Amino acid sequence: MVKCKASGERADEGVHHYRNAFVTGAELTASRDPRQLHGVTESSAAAERVLVVDDEPDIVALVAYHLAKSGYSVSTATNGSEGLAVARRVKPSLIVLDLLLPGLSGLEIMEQLRRDPATSRIAVLMLTARREETDRIRGLTLGADDYLTKPFSPQELVLRVAAILRRIKAGGDLPVDVRQIGPLRIDTTAHRVTVDGREIDLTPTEFKLLLLLAERKGRVQPRNLLLQAVWEAAPDIQTRTVDMHIQRLRGKLGAAGDLIETVRGFGYRMRQVSEKA
Repeated sequence: MVKCKASGERADEGVHHYRNAFVTGAELTASRDPRQLHGVTESSAAAERVLVVDDEPDIVALVAYHLAKSGYSVSTATNGSEGLAVARRVKPSLIVLDLLLPGLSGLEIMEQLRRDPATSRIAVLMLTARREETDRIRGLTLGADDYLTKPFSPQELVLRVAAILRRIKAGGDLPVDVRQIGPLRIDTTAHRVTVDGREIDLTPTEFKLLLLLAERKGRVQPRNLLLQAVWEAAPDIQTRTVDMHIQRLRGKLGAAGDLIETVRGFGYRMRQVSEKA
């Protein structure tokens, strides 16, 4: 576990202390100079590339080391502008992205990535010291795939990266504009939804709500996040709008409506089922 440490405390012998974290020397066997980590590459040509963007050089080194050790090809950047440039150049499978960056913030980077068709499908794992719910909601609304706060476990981060990439691969044999979950098929280009081949007539809001749940399949979506993402409402608005739309959506989908699960007291989740079922 990477632990927070206040600045100015005396460092114990054999332990490297940094601005936001401390780790043992064994965990930083890789170079502590992030400039030497650009292009850290697994020997396998098939290694998936992960970009790490954080303004803490030692956090960059720590994360890059554990990802490389797990078989990923790693690129790094230590400010927002550099991170966006590297993302556009190497087009990684996933970005581990800090929110508080000099230059462009992590949220600004996500906005630009999602607007560009060439980078819109790059997965993003937010890594930040900020714990406010509004930051998490905004990041997820902009299209982040997961959210991890500092202090963090490097092993957990690697597991989360693997889980995100597995979810992406699950639909790899479908066209990029088609999502299929059990009998439910969503064609984003044609704006068409079918269940077992039968077309379902949805309103634009219902389609947007269904697509968001499908894109975040297996993950609980709080009502306030859905309000902000689908209706662009402030996250603190208390309303039954989401519940009523979910009820109507389930009714239109028929038996496939059971794919949308209620998580009591929190929100909704699209069930994890085989993409080819």
